[in-house]
Amino acid sequence: MPSLAKLLAQLDESKRQFGKDGARTEKLLSGLSKRRFNEAETLARFHEALLFIRSHPQNETTFQFAESFLSTFVQRVDQLRESGADMTPLDYIEYSGITGTVISGTFSYDIVRFLAGRYPSSVDAKWSDLEKPERLGATLPRFLPLLYEDSLVEANIPYVSWIDSATKKHRRFGWLIRRFEQLETSPREKSELYDSLGLRVQWELRDSKASRTRNMRRVKEVFYHREPLIRRSEVSLDREFQSPAIPLIKLSRRAGKNAQDMLRETTTVRYRELYGITHGDPGTVVRADVGRGIEIFLWGLPPDRRLPIRAYHAGFTLKNGVPINYIEGITICERMEIGFNTFYTFRDGESAWVYAKVLRLLHHLTGVTCISIDPYQLGFNNDEAIDSGAFWFYRKLGFRPTQPRLARLMASEERKIASTPGYRTPPSVLRRLSAGNVVYEAPGTPRGDWDRFSIRNLGLAVQRRMAEKFDGDAQSIRRASLNEVSRALGVGLGKWEPERRSFEEIALVLGLIPDLAEWSPREKERVIQIIRAKSGADESRYARLLQRHARLRAALIRIGEPPGVD
Repeated sequence: MPSLAKLLAQLDESKRQFGKDGARTEKLLSGLSKRRFNEAETLARFHEALLFIRSHPQNETTFQFAESFLSTFVQRVDQLRESGADMTPLDYIEYSGITGTVISGTFSYDIVRFLAGRYPSSVDAKWSDLEKPERLGATLPRFLPLLYEDSLVEANIPYVSWIDSATKKHRRFGWLIRRFEQLETSPREKSELYDSLGLRVQWELRDSKASRTRNMRRVKEVFYHREPLIRRSEVSLDREFQSPAIPLIKLSRRAGKNAQDMLRETTTVRYRELYGITHGDPGTVVRADVGRGIEIFLWGLPPDRRLPIRAYHAGFTLKNGVPINYIEGITICERMEIGFNTFYTFRDGESAWVYAKVLRLLHHLTGVTCISIDPYQLGFNNDEAIDSGAFWFYRKLGFRPTQPRLARLMASEERKIASTPGYRTPPSVLRRLSAGNVVYEAPGTPRGDWDRFSIRNLGLAVQRRMAEKFDGDAQSIRRASLNEVSRALGVGLGKWEPERRSFEEIALVLGLIPDLAEWSPREKERVIQIIRAKSGADESRYARLLQRHARLRAALIRIGEPPGVD
């Protein structure tokens, strides 16, 4: 009888043989269904193969096989645990979140609040694993009368006993979260206070639909891969950017929240968290069906959670109802920094084709034509990206380094690849190539305008002004910027009340423009429109208005370049 390792290796090969009838995959699945798994890593490999087959089925039979096995997978996990096997591999980020396992980590307050509200009987703090219990002593007296009598002068405070005495039949963790929710302070301050506790949280997944195993949704029509996958060489970003807009369907607030909740669960069980996933606005969710079983969801942020200067969009992709990646796009004018992370399991799929569709949607949604990739996505302090050769993924789609020295290094590597059959760029060189951004500029986009720009330089320029003119006092520079910019634009401060927060943030940057008061009335009026749009229903309009204001765009680029650059 073939070993499990051999059968799984054959399944890994067979699941990618598209254009076949799937008979070999069916046979392998049938054989594996009768085998007992004695090692966690082997069972996890089988699980991930099933997920790939469920999302990229060769035919109806393989699809149903995968669905059936995944629906009862918790039994296999339970059997493995009962056998006394080492379950540690199921905690690794590559496999975390399988049904029947436990998620354990330090999550942000907003994610913990989401989990505690949605799964109250399954989520709890690891009270026996408090690394710094004294942190509780600084916070719990807000909720526990007379605790200071103990915590200020005694040693070895039994904080859990104090909580148990106050909660009666209530679960400790749920009680704690409810107390935080009742604090009369801002959401950001609640988050900071909770995060200071450093509490580790555990989430018992059991057979939850939030698990990696079962977090998927039904689709009206399954797409079966009866032909080979679309290769990266068949994908053209230029063609996508010049193609008609893909229709977008605006979801109801309820449907939008359901989509966002699905992604929160998907990423949390994989120990990932993204700002736009945690704080997305359910009233802005749009959906696009781009074909081949792919649905793409995108949304923005509510006004009180938006970034000071850039517009922000997040989202994710479903393949035949299975979440396969998450998306982050951060925009200033026509330049967008994009994060696109496909989960390990699905990287043998059509990642380049899906990526191109995502960029096409973001282009038509926000008007962006210059796409920038952060060094982390390429491999800077990111071994996962180095191992996957992320730099060449983007390069082969038309991206180029913005730093001349990295462009020269890339050209050298490309000559070696062209002249030496089988040559692969060493990890050490990939790390050097990942030291700077790469960009793609769509047809018709000025080349190189944003090469030296960094949003961080805008912030640092504000800090230098604060140090030089306001003795490092944040409140002083905020007040001065509000007054100066309001006078320069000819608008009284009282006119800004509906958009006060946006104006306060943007004024800090506008205050760096020495000739703002000399701009034409039309230019000033358009700046006012931009500020008001930052607090509007969707930041897409804000991004488009910035793109059309040539003088403001030029000023932002100039301020965002390193000091000393002409």
